Amino acid sequence: MRRERPPREQKKDEFESKLLDLARVVRVTAGGRRFRFRAVMVIGDKKGKVGVGVDKGLDVAQAIEKAIRLAKKNLITVPIINDTIPHEVYVKFGSAKILLKPQRKGRGLVAGGTVRVICTLAGIKNISSKILGRTRNKLNNARATIEALKQLKTKSNL
Repeated sequence: MRRERPPREQKKDEFESKLLDLARVVRVTAGGRRFRFRAVMVIGDKKGKVGVGVDKGLDVAQAIEKAIRLAKKNLITVPIINDTIPHEVYVKFGSAKILLKPQRKGRGLVAGGTVRVICTLAGIKNISSKILGRTRNKLNNARATIEALKQLKTKSNL
C-alpha cells in the first residue's frame, strides 16, 4: 500500500530575475563540436539585495536555472539612503571601469545597460553612472558594478 505524500508547497520567490547575457559556447573535440549555453543572470528583491550568477548548461533553460541558483548564493546587501547610494564609488574590474554617483531625489536612474539592470533590481531609484572602460562585455561590467556596490559604506559600518 502506497502512502500519499502531501503536495509540496511552492515557496513564492521573493527575487526578481533578469537575463543579462546568453551566449552559445563551443568546445571543439576530436569528435566534433560540443555546444553549450552560458547564461548571465541578475536577481534582486528591490529592497537592497542583488546578485549575479553565471553558469553553463546543455540547453538555455538549464543554463538559466543554474545561473539563478548561483546568483542566490552570491547575494550582496546594498546600503540605500533616500533611494540612492551613500557616496561616489569608482571600480576597475578587468577591463571594465565603472563610476557610480549618488543623485538627489527625482533625478532617476541615469545608467546604461548592465548598470541600469543591476541598480533597478537592487532598488536604487536615483543614481548616475558611467561605464568608463572601453569594453562592451556585459559580464565584466556586471561584476564591476557588483564590486562597486560592495565597496559602499554607511556611517554605521565605517
